[in-house]
Order: sequence, then C-alpha cells, then structure tokens
Amino acid sequence: MELQTVNLEIPENCNLILGQTHFIKTVEDLYEIMVGISSQVKFGIAFCEASGDCLIRLAGNDLSLQEIATKNAQSVGAGHSFVILLQQAYPINFLNAIKQCPEVCTIYCATANPVQVIVAETEQGRGILGVIDGFSPKGIEDTEDVNARHTLLRRIGYKL
Repeated sequence: MELQTVNLEIPENCNLILGQTHFIKTVEDLYEIMVGISSQVKFGIAFCEASGDCLIRLAGNDLSLQEIATKNAQSVGAGHSFVILLQQAYPINFLNAIKQCPEVCTIYCATANPVQVIVAETEQGRGILGVIDGFSPKGIEDTEDVNARHTLLRRIGYKL
C-alpha cells in the first residue's frame, strides 16, 4: 500500500464539500439537492464511479466549477468519492440535505480552507483515509476574538 497526500484546488470565493457515496445516481441526486435549496448557488459536482465503467460522472450549473471539481476528483481518484465546489452559498445550507441523501455514506469535509486528502493506493484502487482541513490551532481565543467571531456571524447573516 502506498500513501499519498493530494492537494485539492479551491478557487477564490468557493467552498468545497468532499464525501463518499455508493451509487451512480448520486450525481443527479446531489444536483437536485443543490438547486432545490438555492436558486443562486453556482456549483460543479464530480463523482468517481467505483464499478462498471469507472467513469467520473459530472453535473452542475457552472462549467468552470464543474471542470475544477472534475480535476479534484481525478487527483483523488478514490472510488465512490464526490467533490462539490460551490459559490454564492455556504456548505452549511446544504450539508443536512446531502447527509440525508440515501446514497451518501460520509462527508469528509466542507470548507473554503486549503485541503489535503490522505489517499491510500493498493493494487485494487484508491481510498480516502482522511483529510487535513486548513491549519493547526495557534492559540485560544480571548475576549477580542470572541467579539470578532460574534461580529462575523452577524455580518454574514447567521446570527441575529
């Protein structure tokens, strides 16, 4: 077995959702979830099929995000994994619906941070062992940091 670290590409002002699923219709179900929740979201989805033709299946409403999602899926190359890149919305608005999708097994991360995917490769194929999402903590928040967090959440509309 060989271990690899794969850096994912996340364009500026984008978020990424990386997960694992189990069925070819996932790409269509994820598309329906995205457009059903938000009419303004721009997104691209790439799903790595793990049997049969073993193709990367694509969907989305933004061609450039779809192309980058596909590039990320190719880089990871793990069967039944999927990548969603989204703009003009946050993952928090979609995660519960995605987790409720009958085919979705797990979500590895949902972030705008730099992401490294730890991939194991054997003679059979590749699998995701985990992710490194962003950076390690540099300290503990103080009163000023708490106030900045509260201000940010209110400015972006997630708290009153």
